[in-house]
Amino acid sequence: MTRLRYVYAVCRPFRTPLQAQLTGVAGAPAALLHHHGLVAVVSTVPEADFCEEALKAHLEDLDWLAATARAHQGVVDALTTVTTPLPLRLATVFRDDSALRSMIEAREDDFRRLLDRLDGRVEWGVKVYLEPEPEPAEAEPVAAARPASGRDYLRSRRERSHAQEERWQRAERFAHSLHGRLAERAEDVRLHRPQNSAISGTPGQNVLNAAYLVPRAHSEEFVELVDRTKDEAPGIRVELTGPWAAYSFSGEVSGAQDGAEAGAESGVHTGAESGEGPGVGR
Repeated sequence: MTRLRYVYAVCRPFRTPLQAQLTGVAGAPAALLHHHGLVAVVSTVPEADFCEEALKAHLEDLDWLAATARAHQGVVDALTTVTTPLPLRLATVFRDDSALRSMIEAREDDFRRLLDRLDGRVEWGVKVYLEPEPEPAEAEPVAAARPASGRDYLRSRRERSHAQEERWQRAERFAHSLHGRLAERAEDVRLHRPQNSAISGTPGQNVLNAAYLVPRAHSEEFVELVDRTKDEAPGIRVELTGPWAAYSFSGEVSGAQDGAEAGAESGVHTGAESGEGPGVGR
């Protein structure tokens, strides 16, 4: 069976060993490839699952994407305990070590610049949701809720629409205020598109979906600030995730983090989009 090199991240050399028996995508153990003073964290994967045609098919399979994203993220998370990794895109694969070394040489300056910038920093994710409206009480008689005329029906619809718009505007104001306070505590910010709750299965409407780059030494203060806001506005839910490797600030738009959180709802980017060929580095 022909096998390819799957790349999780690039980092600087480190001495602390990775977790014993750390496995990644397709259950393969993670390994280190040293080149030009950098380290690529890799494993081997079957070409049958990661060639161009197979990847196109897998991109339509949310279960496969979610499992692959979780395995990818598991390796990157393990790296964050021993070094500062630069996560690469989900499903970045190369024909062999020679092709991988060529990629490292071509992007060496960028890798070093980004690693310097991200050193000692982590990513925190913050999402704000407008909670679903409570269902009407079951004990309420159906006849009582039925409008007496068409005019009453239209007025009732306008009132409900107006109430929903007011709730949404209130959630947007809250999210804008929270984002401003968090951005002051972060070195950099990325605003991601809101998640589709119908696909992710997360209740409520996603108003804010943001990532914040925070010095690891200041993370406790950042978390406390988020925690203090969670009960500020009834009907609005604040979710905090992290600390992550700096996925949103690596220049790779990895997709692995959101894929692991929400079955790849946010869209998964593969190595095919990085200019290295259709899924497989040449």
